[in-house]
Order: sequence, then C-alpha cells, then structure tokens
Amino acid sequence: MGKLYGYAGRILRLDLTHRSAVKIELPYDMARDFIGARGFGAKILWDEVKPGVDPLCPENKMILALSPLAGTAAQSFHRTFAMFKSPLTCGYFRSTGGGFFAAEVKSAGYDAIIIEGRAEKPTYVWIHDDDIEFRDAGHVWGATVDGATEILREETDKNARVLAIGPAGERLVRVACLVTDDYRTPGRGGGGAIWGSKNLKAIVALGTKKPELFNEDLFRELVKEQIDVYKRSPLFDAFHSLGTNSVVYQFYTLGHNPTYNFKNTELENAEIWRTEVLEKYVIKHYGCFTCMIACGKKWKLTKGPYAGLLWDFPEYETHWSLGSTCGITNLEAIAYANMLCDKYGLDTISTGAIVAFAMELYEKGILTDRETDGLRLRWGDGDAMVELVRKIALREGIGNILAEGTARAAEIIGRGAEKFAMHSKCLELPAYDPRAAKAHGLSYATSNIGGSHMIGWNKYEILGMPEKVDPLTVEGKGVLAKRVQDQIAAFEAAGWCAFAELVQTAGYGNVEKTMEWMGKVLYAATGIEEFKDPGYIWLVGERVYNVERAFNVREGMTRKDDWLPERLQKVPFPRDPARGQIFELDRLLDDYYAARGWDAKTGVPTRKKLEDLGLSYVADELEKLGKISS
Repeated sequence: MGKLYGYAGRILRLDLTHRSAVKIELPYDMARDFIGARGFGAKILWDEVKPGVDPLCPENKMILALSPLAGTAAQSFHRTFAMFKSPLTCGYFRSTGGGFFAAEVKSAGYDAIIIEGRAEKPTYVWIHDDDIEFRDAGHVWGATVDGATEILREETDKNARVLAIGPAGERLVRVACLVTDDYRTPGRGGGGAIWGSKNLKAIVALGTKKPELFNEDLFRELVKEQIDVYKRSPLFDAFHSLGTNSVVYQFYTLGHNPTYNFKNTELENAEIWRTEVLEKYVIKHYGCFTCMIACGKKWKLTKGPYAGLLWDFPEYETHWSLGSTCGITNLEAIAYANMLCDKYGLDTISTGAIVAFAMELYEKGILTDRETDGLRLRWGDGDAMVELVRKIALREGIGNILAEGTARAAEIIGRGAEKFAMHSKCLELPAYDPRAAKAHGLSYATSNIGGSHMIGWNKYEILGMPEKVDPLTVEGKGVLAKRVQDQIAAFEAAGWCAFAELVQTAGYGNVEKTMEWMGKVLYAATGIEEFKDPGYIWLVGERVYNVERAFNVREGMTRKDDWLPERLQKVPFPRDPARGQIFELDRLLDDYYAARGWDAKTGVPTRKKLEDLGLSYVADELEKLGKISS
C-alpha cells in the first residue's frame, strides 16, 4: 500500500461531550474501497453507529465527508456530504450540499469529520488547519443562520467558511437542515436536528494546505477535457442561465410536477414558471467552488408585500414544494418562504410537502381553525404558506406537530390523516409523480434514505438521455433503477455534483464515457490503480448502496418498507402523457430485487451478494443478528 495522494490523509473526530479533537490517519483500504464522500460516510456509519440508537441521542454520529478531488481544480467535486441516522426516517441518511465549505475543510487538512457526543452547552467548533477549538455559542444560539454566520466570521476570520443550523435545528424540528454561509444546504433528513440535539451551532473552517496530486500533468489534461465537454454540452447554457429553474415548466407539462399534494396534476397560471418569466427576476449568477456552470442565481423581488427581497433563487424542487404542490403560483411568496427556510434552517422540500399535507387536511375538515389558531390553510394562499413555514420552524401551535414530519404528524392527528401523508420511509416525496416515470418511482420506494429524487434520478426516463426509455413501461425497470442508483452512488462516492455530471454526460453522449473520465481523474489525483478501471468504479457504487441497505436491514427495515402511498398505487394519473397510469409496486419490486440479487421475500441482500462486493464482514454481522441466513 503506497502513499495516498490527492486526499488530505486525515479524518477529524470531534467528541463534543469531552471537547476533544483527534486526528486519525485515513486508512488506505477505505480510500480504495469507498473512494470518499458518500462512500466514507456509509462505511463509517456502519462501523460506528450501533442498531437501535435514538437518532437524537449522543450516541448517534454525523459524518461530514468530502471528495478526494475537493479543493482541486476539478470542476464540481466540492460538495459536503453528511451521513447520519435520521431523526425523520430512523434509518440511514445521506444529505449533500454545494458551496465552498467542503473545499475549506479539505484545505484545513481533513477528508472527513466524525461528530459524536453532546456538548454541555451551545458550542461551535473553529477549525484552522491543525488548530481545533471548541468555543461557546450561547450568544448565537437562537440566531438565524445568516446572523450567526456573520458573528462567527467576525470572531474567527472573515475568509472562513461556515456550516450552521438555525432556530429550527435548535428546536429539534425533524426536517431541519444544515446551511452553509452561501446558503447551500445538505438539506434533507433532519441533520439540523441532530446538531441541535448535540448543542452544536456551527463548524467554522479555514485552511491553507493544498493536496499533493499523483500525476499533475495528467490531472490538468483531464480537467481541461472536462471544461471542454462542459462547454459543448447541450445542457450547459440551460443550467448556467437558470439552473434547475430551466426545467420547471417543461417538467410540469410532462406530468413530473404534481399539484395539490399529489391529488392533481393541473395548476392554473402554471405559465409563471416559463423561463422567460423567471429570467426577469435574476440579477446575478454565481457558482460553487471551481464550477463554471454557476447554476446559482440571486433574485430580486420588485413588487408586492415582499418587494426589495434579495436572496438566492428557489431551486426547481422548492418552486414545487412551496408552490405547485400547495396550489401556489405567487412567485414572491415562494421566494420569501425559501428565504425563511434558509434563515431558520429548514429543508424546503419536506417543509413545503408538510404545508401541502396540512392544506389537504384543512380542506377535508381534519384540521380546523381551532387546531390552526385561525390560520386558514387554503390551497393557493401564499401568505398562509409563509406563516405556516414560520410556525413549523419555531414549533408554534400546529407547527409543533407538523415539525415532526408528515408521517408522525399524521399519526398524532389521526382521523384518517395517514392516507394524505405523501412519503416513503417517512421522508416526504419530492417533485416527480411515480406514475409518470416508473423506474424513477421505483427508486423512491427502494431508496435507502426514503422518498428522495436524487438517490435514483432517472435521466433516461425524465430527459430521455443519454438514451431514451419509455417512462410508462414496467418491463426492465428493476434493472434500470438499480443501474441508476449504482451510478449515482459511484458519482457521489467521488463527491461529484449530480447536475454537473448530467451536463458532462450530455456532452459526451453516454454515461460510460463519463464514468471512464471520472476513474481517470481519480487515478491522476490519488494514484490508486483500481480507479483506472471504470468497472471497478461501478462496483464501488454498488458496494456503497449495499452497505447503506444493510444499515437499514440492521435497523429492522425489510420489503414492507419499500413502499409508496396508496394514492399513487390506486388512483390513475389524470392527464396525458401518463393518463390512466398507476404505480405497480409489487411487480416492480420483484423485478428490482432480482436485479439486485436480494432476497425476493424480504428485500435483504443475500450473503452471496455481499461477499461478491467484498462485504463479508457486513454479512457476518447481519447473520449474527438473524437478519440473513448462511
């Protein structure tokens, strides 16, 4: 085993209980077997978090992990990945966000940070290269993310990068998230509540180190190739001009933007999401660390009660969650609520889905003015949506119940509320209707983190690229869902942005070329021979996915948890191009488990599959727990 190039070579363990920081040498075999980022998180979480741990207790851990390419000139590999046992799903979780924080942590000399224990009082951690300080955060506890960030930079260094929680995380809202100083969010799954439970307000990082690359000349050639492919990609201009907003109206017309809590697909005044309308709000473009796509946008509102607001634009999913799924087409209200979520530290997808759930309960008479303190939760009311977002963040009134997430809130409310909770494994569903894209919907059901679009975003069905697949057929969708999930797991083990990978794949015209390029650039950076083989990179993706699945199996999850709401399985899709479609869950699951090599009755990976992936130690533990047979 030779020297590890590219990597910082260290993992930082932060024990909040004892206010201790320990620097651990990065094991070569972990780098080789799991690459980094999501891969490191899955491996460390499996090894260190025991089954049955309460997600909000000190024994739960969060792993922040980075790409081996973070902090280098490679485009779009500078995301922060957060892995933890989720307080929302009570299972494995991976959340990710962009910005500059990951590159700064790498520059400080770390490939991952393990956060454990619970501080006695509100605390933030100041990382300045090798110097680690645990500092009092009492003066910023209760502050919004932007307010806390400004104060902590004044106390440390104006050039430092910050990852923090807001009031929602402090109040243990189960959809609270982490937020960077540039308002990029590892958003889903309740990571903000974990920090709140640990009395951790923020991590502030500043570094001066540079990674040593294995073959700098080859690395530069490959980065130049990447930039050239970006420029010629047919998706580059769309993502640069409006980011994910470039597809909002297009996806609505295709049925990928369900409305009114998934009970409809039509929306009056949906034309407000046409690109020519959205472009009028943009005043500035910006990007994450060394990313020329620069999909970030600053918006300015010039009319209505929210006039003068200058903030980051809402992403595609946020336009849906705070907009169309609530029947809202008031762009100003959507933008303002998006700002509130950033300041309070809330996942916009789950928060908007919770609002839509509450609006349907109000429509059905399950929630009344008495429970809502007079707040009339009517479809399409942007002001009511904004106020309910605030109540959820601060756990005020009905917001205290809704802050538990739709699944728990439905159980608390009762009276038939459960059938209107649109989630999978307790994670609120995002902005695509599974009836209109079967492999994509299958990934919702089988995702290791619950109803997430990003774990198996199916470009073959949704965009028809790099090759077009009929989104409405059932045949072969188990193989397709597995293929895409493994692809994304491999790309995320390398820490790559999904949208940037999409741009590059469109430029090449096939995903195999993208995987080959990624293996080469990883090899040029790290010197790890195995990375030169694209087949090995695919294998790592499958390995990561199976470790994540095994974590959930260890927690008691089986086939019964690979589920989608009854509304999607029994109510036909109401309009073209997917008119009459339902989601054939059991048939699709059988196909998927066969493709995965998992037990068809239980959905549990077999010993043979785990051993084929080099995961005998995982199989041994599952057998010891009676989860699989020998």
